[in-house]
Amino acid sequence: LVSHYPDRQILVREMTKLAREELEHFHQVLWLLQARGLVLRRDDKDLYVKSLRQEIRRGAAHYFLDQLIVAGIVEARGCERFGQIADALPPGKLRDFYREIVRSEAQHHSLFYRLAREYFPPEEVDARQDILLDRESEIVSSLPVRPAVH
Repeated sequence: LVSHYPDRQILVREMTKLAREELEHFHQVLWLLQARGLVLRRDDKDLYVKSLRQEIRRGAAHYFLDQLIVAGIVEARGCERFGQIADALPPGKLRDFYREIVRSEAQHHSLFYRLAREYFPPEEVDARQDILLDRESEIVSSLPVRPAVH
């Protein structure tokens, strides 16, 4: 988003913060994997994200709005799934880690919707969000059950 919209100062500032935070989470995950004697695997394409991204319209304004909303939906789904993992874990450091990720993902989810409302009229954001959430429901229903964050 930053490379597409470098003139959007609020977006650039917020995405830079988000990138730093996500990189820190990645570092924490690497540490947890190494502590368990595991190694990082190749990242397979996520069919959920791919399918949802296909709903992004072309055209400058539509593309920007849809990118923000889709990113918010993906973050919300991640928040939901990480919460389920945290709830299933026994008390301890790993559970605490997942709870912290849930808190962070919830903030990211909110950030993308705030940014959408910063750059677009709220009624336009809400209308498009409703459409994309309906489409997301169809996508989720069509995918096989699998171990995935999204």
